[in-house]
Amino acid sequence: MSGSGAGAVSAAKALQSAIRRDARQRRDAMPEADRTRASAIIANRVTRLPIFVRSRLVACYLSIGCEVDTSAIILRAWRMKKRIFVPDTRHGARMTFREIRPDSEFSNGPFGIQEPIGGSVMEAGMFDLVIVPVVAFDSDNRRIGMGGGYYDRTFSFLRHRKIFLKPKLVGVAFARQRVDQIAPNPWDIRLFRVITEAD
Repeated sequence: MSGSGAGAVSAAKALQSAIRRDARQRRDAMPEADRTRASAIIANRVTRLPIFVRSRLVACYLSIGCEVDTSAIILRAWRMKKRIFVPDTRHGARMTFREIRPDSEFSNGPFGIQEPIGGSVMEAGMFDLVIVPVVAFDSDNRRIGMGGGYYDRTFSFLRHRKIFLKPKLVGVAFARQRVDQIAPNPWDIRLFRVITEAD
């Protein structure tokens, strides 16, 4: 890569880092009661989506800290007889997904996120729907995550959308995490849509 090309990549990463930091600060400044109320609204909107109602195999992240709480989404999915899988990041650059049930046991993963001990493994391309964590997003459904690149690498096959029609990646975020524009990278996977409490 030429010096100018490397400089452009470095500048783009710096800009994304700044967007990530600002959006995360806005999210984390949200009062806990507001965050709880907004998470409940988001969970209700997600579980009423036609794509959610139709889905049989669903992947969903387990929330930590100030993220949108996904526990209600998972509980409702079980009541609707769906199979739920969560990320396992313990085995390399791409995530695997393990099924969880109400009696599943967990241990702390590499990032302090609870990850299941055991459980059936499902390939990323088999899901109908994936609920994705979001740090920042724009009106074009572009997403900035925590910066590890796990979702972009794991679902890189979705760049060939004429071949791969599923899964649908749906982000969940608080309205205050929206930004004006996120410059796309060649490796980014655009979300199908983003659900907030203000939709």
